[in-house]
Amino acid sequence: MSILWEKSETWRWIVRKTRDSKPFFFAFATVCGVVPGVIGYCVMQITNSGNPELEARLRQTARPESLAMGKVNKERLAEYLGELKRKEDTNDRYVAALRGETLTRKPYVRIQPITKQSDTGTVKDQK
Repeated sequence: MSILWEKSETWRWIVRKTRDSKPFFFAFATVCGVVPGVIGYCVMQITNSGNPELEARLRQTARPESLAMGKVNKERLAEYLGELKRKEDTNDRYVAALRGETLTRKPYVRIQPITKQSDTGTVKDQK
């Protein structure tokens, strides 16, 4: 910011005006917030495709991993929203996460430790 202050007379004028005049300050702050918001909204409207045919084609050509992740995310969200609807205490979810446990292995079973895979089984099979 010091480069702007040292080199730009316009920046110094803006700083002086915002310091001395509250209406100018609020107008400048509004312009700095509204103009980028309007530009962002316009860009989103231009780049957003409302074409159902394109969306259907993209869903058909989706990779299996993407479809599986979408299904898992949908199930997890449904479980979480169900807990909220039933007004269950979900603090244990965070406690379990801190201990390296998960709550989403089996539905309706709250806390389950993550099973550690052992390498001893593969070593015995090779002998």
